[in-house]
Amino acid sequence: MRPAVETTYCDRCGEPAAGVSHEGCLAARELEPPRFCGHCRRRMKVQVVPAGWTATCVEHGTLTGH
Repeated sequence: MRPAVETTYCDRCGEPAAGVSHEGCLAARELEPPRFCGHCRRRMKVQVVPAGWTATCVEHGTLTGH
């Protein structure tokens, strides 16, 4: 699921969140973890396990999901 916090960048494609339709990204994020930090656009370290996933930005910390 997408975080409830407003972000500057799309966490799937890394492009600016405003001004562009991210319908494909939203659909993909139902099944996939984020790949980019929504705050700084850095590529995140992502680990997927059977119980869920973790995505870590060196600047903004870790997100988890299942």
